[in-house]
Amino acid sequence: MRYPNALRLYVAACLVSFAQAPAFAQDTVKIAYVDPLSGGGASIGEVGVKTFNFMVDEINAKGGVLGKKLEIVAYDNKLNPQESLVQIQKAIDSGIRIVTQGNGSAVAAAISDFAAKFNERNPGKEFLFLNYAAVDPVLTNEKCNYWHFRWDANSDIKMETLTNYMKTRPGIKKLYLINQDYSFGHAVRSAAKTMLAAKRPDIQIVGDEMHPLLKITDFAPYIAKIKASGADSVITGNWGQDFALMLKAAADAGLQVDWYTYYASGTGGPTAVKQSGVNHRVFEISEGSANIPHQASQDFERAFRAKYDIGLLYPRVVNQMRMLAKAINEAKSLEAPKIAAKLEGMKFDVHAGGEGFMRKDDHQFFQPMYIRSFGERSDEEPFDEEKTGWGWRTITRLDAANTMPPTTCKMDRPS
Repeated sequence: MRYPNALRLYVAACLVSFAQAPAFAQDTVKIAYVDPLSGGGASIGEVGVKTFNFMVDEINAKGGVLGKKLEIVAYDNKLNPQESLVQIQKAIDSGIRIVTQGNGSAVAAAISDFAAKFNERNPGKEFLFLNYAAVDPVLTNEKCNYWHFRWDANSDIKMETLTNYMKTRPGIKKLYLINQDYSFGHAVRSAAKTMLAAKRPDIQIVGDEMHPLLKITDFAPYIAKIKASGADSVITGNWGQDFALMLKAAADAGLQVDWYTYYASGTGGPTAVKQSGVNHRVFEISEGSANIPHQASQDFERAFRAKYDIGLLYPRVVNQMRMLAKAINEAKSLEAPKIAAKLEGMKFDVHAGGEGFMRKDDHQFFQPMYIRSFGERSDEEPFDEEKTGWGWRTITRLDAANTMPPTTCKMDRPS
């Protein structure tokens, strides 16, 4: 990872500061949650805090880890890589050795690179980086490292699944791409072009738009371009307010197209979809869904909604936290190298049913994946979203074994 000179100097200063930090004995095992809690990403960050705290309560109710309770300590990174390192410095200075983050991939790349350098220079003071949502494929390919573990399917895994479904839909003739202008958005764009060219070369790409991340307040000009292009379908990796505001603008303009998405379920997304009136025309690739007929996950969903009055946005956080607790207890240690060794290759029954596993080669978690659509519910679909009356319907499911691309990771392991 290459940074501007100022950021490189800052990282070096952090490394010196961390190396001098004392080790703290703790009555609780603290986990640093480093994500946006202000600005355009705040709504997503707050949902993350609630989800991690819910999981901490679940684990603590079962005895915690090694007789200690878990605790989430939230840090606002303002969706900025340098600010993220500032917050991680505070966390590690306070004795925290487990960090989790998800939004977005540029931040994750900076944290992962820092973890590799810091842990190499400070044996005995290592920290783990647990990634629950940053999906740029490079993080488990050329930029992989031993201290980074990812529980969300990477962008290429998601696009592979999404385009496999799209190739079966002959009604797709003209496609528009619109994505956020940063590493993840570029990964979505590139994968969509490459995979559709191989699977459906007849589809005409009539637009390819990149826009600033979480800075657009009115998507009307972008929606006007989509409408003018004659597109019948859109692919977007947009998340947070960038998806909700885009669909709101589509509703205002009366745009009726099919949407193929990664994060339509994010805060505000379901409400915007309902307002747009595109009944079961918004598709999302996901690792779970409230309306999957699976008793344990539906019971969890009811409890989660009873506490927070929102649906579970991150089933992967459930998997991550349960696996972390298992790894700590099996390792009988809170030392990062010993926890990492247990996480590598771990098989696990995932939240919504079925088996997942953490691939040792690149620390990418594989799990069953679902394509689902949002719209009017049947009698077999008990959960709506954001009090819209509409809910998610499963279209297709793929087992973990069918979601595994090769990796180019050349991982350096600690000696």
